[in-house]
Amino acid sequence: QVQLVESGGGSVQPGGSLRLSCSISGHTRSNYYVGWFRQAPGQEREWVTRINKDSTTAIYTNSVIGRFTFSIDNAKNMLNLQMSSPKPEDTAVYYCAADPDRAVPMLKYKFKGQGTQVTVS
Repeated sequence: QVQLVESGGGSVQPGGSLRLSCSISGHTRSNYYVGWFRQAPGQEREWVTRINKDSTTAIYTNSVIGRFTFSIDNAKNMLNLQMSSPKPEDTAVYYCAADPDRAVPMLKYKFKGQGTQVTVS
């Protein structure tokens, strides 16, 4: 059973920076497709970024391109999301997620963390 635990959320001013981390336990991340999604109050989940199982290249939703960076620390089995120049519209609960199946859409990944709140104001 894979367990994901996020950390690093909080409040940040527009134009600042914030780093979210997600520790993976139970399995090595190389066996999984991994990513981040977010959910703002009253809104649907929105995928933010993901990395395929056999890749180190992140794919981003358009609204965060050039501002967010998703990286993987394989030695620590840790996912990192660096948020630069955040905007108020980035305010949401952020979740890391993982799934071993290529066919599963990112928003339906089997394993998810508990979420961490990010507030930009």
